[in-house]
Amino acid sequence: MSTSSISVDRPVTRDGRLTVTLWPGLALTVVATVVPFVDAGTTHVLADHVRAGYPAYSAHEIDAAVTAYLAILATAGVLGTAGWLVTIRGARRERRWVPWLATALLVLGAGLALTGLTVTDTSGDVGLAPAVAWFQVLPCLAGLGAVVLLWRRR
Repeated sequence: MSTSSISVDRPVTRDGRLTVTLWPGLALTVVATVVPFVDAGTTHVLADHVRAGYPAYSAHEIDAAVTAYLAILATAGVLGTAGWLVTIRGARRERRWVPWLATALLVLGAGLALTGLTVTDTSGDVGLAPAVAWFQVLPCLAGLGAVVLLWRRR
């Protein structure tokens, strides 16, 4: 009969909770980055939103606006993904600068998400389709949890 040194009933440590927050945050950032591209190929919510705000736009102009939004959201997604990876690596190595970095990234990400939800364009409607913009908020929720845990760990 052999016994294992790994306990199944081991309680989740603060570092375990941090890991449970950081990796899903990264995953949510990837989802928020991919969703607009999936939409562009399937449901066209973003294109329909632009078309509703600018009925005089031609198909070419709508495509150009959607492409601009996709470029902006892809850039934000790539930078957000890089931010999560640096934060995860720093947290695993217990670097003292990680809470500061995570806080700054949360402020930037939340600012970007709130901008997408609230800023109106010249049509008087919000520029980014709400169905797409709300996906940008999801990584911020995980980011808020991560920032709280990182500051508590200090």
